Amino acid sequence: MALIENLEAMLAQGKDSAMLRFGLGSAYFNERRYDEAIPHLRHCLTLNSGYTAAYKLLGRSLQKQGQPEEAHDVLKIGLEKALASGDKQIEREIRTFLKKNEA
Repeated sequence: MALIENLEAMLAQGKDSAMLRFGLGSAYFNERRYDEAIPHLRHCLTLNSGYTAAYKLLGRSLQKQGQPEEAHDVLKIGLEKALASGDKQIEREIRTFLKKNEA
């Protein structure tokens, strides 16, 4: 069974968590199914507002869906969270993405 189907089955069994939602969002993003990734990434952040990688992926998904203003806002929040938590990797990735999209 494919990754998305496995994760969706876990969700259907009531095993909801920030990590599961991020996994689903990431799997949909990797399949270029951004409209399906977005709600899972949003829910991930509802469950854990400090999940910095989810901000990065949500921002990128919104950008791909033609929502650059919302993407920028989400990425700015993600950058603040990454700075506050000391997540240097996500901080660098978000800064790079913002810089590329502001040029």
